[in-house]
Amino acid sequence: MRKVNVSEVTQVIKKMCMDANYYLPDDVYSALKEALQKEKSPVGRSVLEMIIKNADIAREEQVAICQDCGLAVLFIEIGQDIEFVGGSLKDAIYEGVRQGYKEGYLRKSTCHPFTRTNVGDNTPPVIHFDVVPGEKIHIIMAPKGGGSENMSRVTMLAPGAGLKGVKDFVVQRCAESGGNPCPPVTVGVGVGGTYERSAFLAKKALLRPLGKPNPDLELAAAEQEMLERINKLGMGPMGWGGTTYALAVHFEMEPCHIASLPCAVNINCHAARHKEATI
Repeated sequence: MRKVNVSEVTQVIKKMCMDANYYLPDDVYSALKEALQKEKSPVGRSVLEMIIKNADIAREEQVAICQDCGLAVLFIEIGQDIEFVGGSLKDAIYEGVRQGYKEGYLRKSTCHPFTRTNVGDNTPPVIHFDVVPGEKIHIIMAPKGGGSENMSRVTMLAPGAGLKGVKDFVVQRCAESGGNPCPPVTVGVGVGGTYERSAFLAKKALLRPLGKPNPDLELAAAEQEMLERINKLGMGPMGWGGTTYALAVHFEMEPCHIASLPCAVNINCHAARHKEATI
């Protein structure tokens, strides 16, 4: 068994919170640059130029890409041959988020659902744990802003709706979202499992390198079809018209119950932020 002091986890997550909010991932930055070359609308090109300039400034000055620094969402794979020492792993994760958002001058967006009183330290984070073979810890930190999250939906389609029903639901959801999620967006699609599992799959789909197709050829074709249909809606960057509303559609699927067809759409804004680290 490998022993890992939880204080190490705190320090890694602290840095990830700051880096994820300062530095747009290379795949997203490259996709925005490519979209700028293809965009046909003058207004759309102007918006993309401002988005790219904003990302450049954030990186150079180490400031937040967006004033909405999001809820802290963490995907953590823990090797089964690890023993944590020095305290509670959960407490250590929370402390990493507290320190990262405080020392990084990142907006704290977590509040009581009804009184709307701000918690003050951006905790609790949303944590998805998985146990895997080995003695390493792999962490993905993905800040999720409210504007794009608000446009996400889960539905229980009739089994007979099939793949066509899924594709129609995804395209319609984007059409209804308009400029609210701050496009150009990345669209995560999760199908299968149960109600809550499909939502998890949709969010996890957003972590895939931008534009990397699903290895399943049928799902890869569905991703491309949905992307083309969404962009043909003409909503464009920030919903002000153009040919680039979505940068990519990522589809994840698992088996489900014979009587249901769970389908979720999770939308990411143009600041598709995430950071990865391995301990």
